[in-house]
Amino acid sequence: MAKKAPAASAADTLVSANVSAKNKTAAKAGALAIGERAKPATPPSAPSRTLDVFPNPAPQRDYVIQFQVPEFTCFCPLTGQPDFAHFTIDCIADKLCIELKSLKMYMWSYRNDGAFHEKVTNDILTDIVKAINPRYVRITAKWYVRGGIYTNVVVEHRKKGWKPAPKVDLPQHNAETGLLG
Repeated sequence: MAKKAPAASAADTLVSANVSAKNKTAAKAGALAIGERAKPATPPSAPSRTLDVFPNPAPQRDYVIQFQVPEFTCFCPLTGQPDFAHFTIDCIADKLCIELKSLKMYMWSYRNDGAFHEKVTNDILTDIVKAINPRYVRITAKWYVRGGIYTNVVVEHRKKGWKPAPKVDLPQHNAETGLLG
């Protein structure tokens, strides 16, 4: 004998009625109803290996542009398992700079590629040098643990004839170190 479902309580009916009313109100206003997912107005950009550039706004001086890419992914060409890395790109531009969104799409384009850590890091350096011919660029790729081993890959490019200015070390103030007194 099948059991009969319990009758809805007055409180359950009230909640259902309120949810339904909210959904109707949201639909009239063009807002999302409960449980409905937002749809982007325009499709998201697809990953691309194109690096867009723009003119360096201060080519007369050396200054460091640092990009932090904490969510880089690709996969191991031997096992097919995902690899994750945090990339730091330090760049002293010459005549051109890399546009940020195109760098984001570029880094995203590696997500479905199988590659060794050393190759990916060197390929990215090569592409940045081709795109902007910087005075200097260093890429530090810190790969997350795999089999109990972390891998860090650091690659650099220096434009022929470029010499960095001498480093200036400034004293730290107690407020910067967290020490007071």
